Amino acid sequence: MVGRLLPFREKRMVGPFIFIDHMGPAKMSETENIDVPPHPHIGLSTLTYLFEGSIMHRDSLGVEMEIKPGAVNWMTAGKGIVHSERTPEYLRGSDKVLHGLQIWVALPKAHEKDEPSFVHVEESGIPEWNKDGVHFKLIAGEVFGKKSPVPVYSPLYLLELKTTVSGAKLSIGNVLFGESAMYILEGSVSSEGNNFGPKQILVAKDASLCEFEMGENTTIYIFGGEPFDEERFIYWNFVASDKDTIERAKEDWKEMRFPKIKGETDFVPLPVR
Repeated sequence: MVGRLLPFREKRMVGPFIFIDHMGPAKMSETENIDVPPHPHIGLSTLTYLFEGSIMHRDSLGVEMEIKPGAVNWMTAGKGIVHSERTPEYLRGSDKVLHGLQIWVALPKAHEKDEPSFVHVEESGIPEWNKDGVHFKLIAGEVFGKKSPVPVYSPLYLLELKTTVSGAKLSIGNVLFGESAMYILEGSVSSEGNNFGPKQILVAKDASLCEFEMGENTTIYIFGGEPFDEERFIYWNFVASDKDTIERAKEDWKEMRFPKIKGETDFVPLPVR
């Protein structure tokens, strides 16, 4: 089960965040595995953040990296990269669970055609702190006077907030900037007399007025940042500030001109729509 949080009809982007999927939680038997074959990206960075389970990432740079809960895989596609995502070999014959977020962050126009790159940050490298009964993690970006080691390309933030107590009140609009949104993973949030529950996404009309109260055993994700001046276009796994770049990427994929992943032979045809 995958829930598409962004984009949706009323809101295509929040700051530079252009795509967010909530994966699972998916319980898989010993005969069920994740096998996302080689597929391309341009014009974006992908951020994978797991709550449970494990994924083996392989890409055309030669990177092989297993991601586990709390760590961050940050892959910048730039002018073009190919990667696959699979259940690690040592888990393929056992029962397992997969649960997490997959996020695309659009690149600024000046970086859309950069050379591709990959960075892995262990959970121990993610800034975390406690305040007013809430545990904070700064997964990516810079806010609250803290900076994540994830190498972002524009001003943004991705925060995890957790509390086990009821009634934790937060007023953080003075530190947020640009556009801002909240995803409730579990628990509840109340704001301006309204109550919201799990799997709801809230987009702030004015991030500077961001005040809310968290219920008991609540986990939320706050994300956003400075929006771009130019529109972004999406086709399949391609993101760009102009349609010609996407058309070239489509042709390059069909003609198999993208770089290859060592040891991977599967090919995903370009979707027709």
